[in-house]
Amino acid sequence: MNTKKFMACMYLKNEVAYQDREGTCRIEETPVALAESYSENECDAIYVGLLSENDAEHEKDLDVLREICQNTAIPVIGSGHIFRMEDVKKLLYAGCQQVMLDYADPVQLELTKEVSLKFGKEKIAAGVADISLLEQEKELLKEYTSNVFLFCPGATAEAALMSPVPVVTFLPEVSLEKLIEVLSYANISGISGKLVNENITEISAIKALCRENKIPVEDRGAAYAFSDLKKGPDGLVPVVVQDVKTDAVLMVAYMNEEAYNQTLRTGRMTYYSRSRSELWLKGETSGHYQYVHSLTADCDLDTILAKVTQVGAACHTGSYSCFFNEIQNRSSKQEAHNPMKVFEEVFSVIEDRKEHPKEGSYTNYLFDKGIDKILKKVGEEATEIVIAAKNPNPNEIKYEIADFLYHMMVLMAEKGVTWEEVTTELANR
Repeated sequence: MNTKKFMACMYLKNEVAYQDREGTCRIEETPVALAESYSENECDAIYVGLLSENDAEHEKDLDVLREICQNTAIPVIGSGHIFRMEDVKKLLYAGCQQVMLDYADPVQLELTKEVSLKFGKEKIAAGVADISLLEQEKELLKEYTSNVFLFCPGATAEAALMSPVPVVTFLPEVSLEKLIEVLSYANISGISGKLVNENITEISAIKALCRENKIPVEDRGAAYAFSDLKKGPDGLVPVVVQDVKTDAVLMVAYMNEEAYNQTLRTGRMTYYSRSRSELWLKGETSGHYQYVHSLTADCDLDTILAKVTQVGAACHTGSYSCFFNEIQNRSSKQEAHNPMKVFEEVFSVIEDRKEHPKEGSYTNYLFDKGIDKILKKVGEEATEIVIAAKNPNPNEIKYEIADFLYHMMVLMAEKGVTWEEVTTELANR
């Protein structure tokens, strides 16, 4: 039996969050704060439907969606305002792990094969309110989608039997007995809707009930309790923080028991500040949060290695890493030039320049001049590559490719595209 997921949901319209697909039940909390509360209360994912009525409105809602994806430690599934492949791409580039196509819309249904072949079936879900579609589109669903979102809760049992792919069912408030019954269906992979949203603070207790009934659910528990770790005289455990993408060591901080447990619970790195004698959620002031990928104790259980996704800069100086005061370097050039590390490190510097302008910086000159100047330089450098390729000296093309890649990364930063998104796109091809 597959692990069952609890998925919170919200709908965005004019940068405001709503409880329902019709956009009538407004939620007063800001969308990002709402998403953060879902993430912190043991939800396993968030479904965000965009109810934008025009392109201008949609672009604003996409910005909110992007902020949600950046500020939550759990996957986000996006949908809405989809008319062509480009619209699916925008949702994925905003940070969504998956996009739902609404099968009530013939245009979106028709897009299934095209976007699945482009981005991979694991990125595509189908939204179904009429279960007859499960039979009619059985082959399409099986070959080109990874799961179905069911918006007719009364047909959950039937849909679980009919669907060729796992089903996430959107449920109203139901009894605990009915909930356990629904989750026991083999082809139900999770629940969403009002039931999850209205019981957000009870998700942990509901998961415990599921375990009692032999229903597997996502578990944020840890193999070691804080009491298992060896503390220093001050009762703290040092934490070495490493970027999961580049392997760069970002910083060293400390945890007490409260910080340790909050990190496990929320998925965001939380430390104990020795200078202020208080709990410290990394990024709470700067927005430069650290999202946990893994926590590993060393052989003596007295130090933690945290691998994280770093938003922005790790250091309070604005530097990508706190470790920049080089004392000695005996590394070979080959060790220093790991391609992916170079790309990520250069890109991090470019992003940092955009966030923290530096006088005299050529990168800031490009950002100040704007998109037209950046595009002009990208075009010029691409042409230089073509010219250099006709030259028998191989060194010239290396220089021109390096120039092109730098300007391309400035364009990526300007448009909010990351190396992770680019490499994911390449991998999907």
